[in-house]
Amino acid sequence: MAASSGPVREWSDEQLQSDDLPKKDIIKFLQDNASESFLSENKLLGNIKNVAKTAKKDHLVAVYNKLFQTKRFKGTDGGAVSAKDEKDLKENVDKAKDAKPEEVVDEGPPKYTKSILKKGDKVNFPKKGDTVHCWYTGTLEDGTVFDSNVQTSAKKKKAAKPLSFKVGVGKVIRGWDEALLTMTKGEKAKLEIQPEWAYGKKGLPDAKIPPNAKLFFEVELVDID
Repeated sequence: MAASSGPVREWSDEQLQSDDLPKKDIIKFLQDNASESFLSENKLLGNIKNVAKTAKKDHLVAVYNKLFQTKRFKGTDGGAVSAKDEKDLKENVDKAKDAKPEEVVDEGPPKYTKSILKKGDKVNFPKKGDTVHCWYTGTLEDGTVFDSNVQTSAKKKKAAKPLSFKVGVGKVIRGWDEALLTMTKGEKAKLEIQPEWAYGKKGLPDAKIPPNAKLFFEVELVDID
């Protein structure tokens, strides 16, 4: 029986570079399909979560492409493994298990919740750095409106323009940055944003937002550039 040619490529180069593809998905694919010696050489053995903390996306993309170039899939290691190779492999596995990166901070769950009021096209998601155009209304917990670009009069709304900014790069509060990256064109959502991802301990006195305020927004993503 002819030998298997290995798995089919799951992602194009463009998809691999996209922020929409998590590092964990690439690592899981590699661990499921690559030989142990290949994973060991590229320091990708061990718990996926731990490997994802230390591995850079560019490195994972390069390893993914290298796997298909070298065809070192599972079962291609050969039956015999030297004592030295076995020892090196065990050491790499142990190191991966014990890895405790200092730079990574677990922030816990997201500091916002999103309720969809109107579904978008479910196709066009904004990516970091894209310009988004939004209608919005922001309120405090007591219902006080502190900001809005939505006009009630049809005549005024025709003259008004949506808020436009580059998403995911810190141009707005983090709650907006994070939430908008999960929305699609045409979607309208209600956001409840905790103080940590809004204006925090200082608040925003000029906009009459008190310290440690939880904020509520109705946001409609009307377009993406």
